[in-house]
Amino acid sequence: MTGVPLYFALVGFGVIAGIASGLLGVGGGTIIVPFLTLAVGLSQHSAEATSLLVILPTAIAGSLVLRRRRIGDLGLSLRFGVYGAVGSVVGALLALALPADTLRLVFAVFVGVVGLRLARDGIRGERSASR
Repeated sequence: MTGVPLYFALVGFGVIAGIASGLLGVGGGTIIVPFLTLAVGLSQHSAEATSLLVILPTAIAGSLVLRRRRIGDLGLSLRFGVYGAVGSVVGALLALALPADTLRLVFAVFVGVVGLRLARDGIRGERSASR
């Protein structure tokens, strides 16, 4: 996919990823990475690096909307973000140390486990919105 079709695919999927981020609270990586590897043809490493860069403006925009309504704990978010940034450095270095095929398998297992867990909890009615 190149040129104009790629541009429109990226714009459309960017909007979808942004909606999913704001609606579901996902960082976007769980849908952006598969899109970039399967539809655009990026390597696993490039897709993950691109996804990390996309997450920053998406998260800021969604967070600002929620903060205007006084939803969320800013102090907790900032502290958690610092620890997340440290972990991200470790994770990025680990990703670079893994071959692309291994990294893709690790990502697929992660997404599969998260999906199964969410489906199980949804069926059981756990993790209600009141928590």
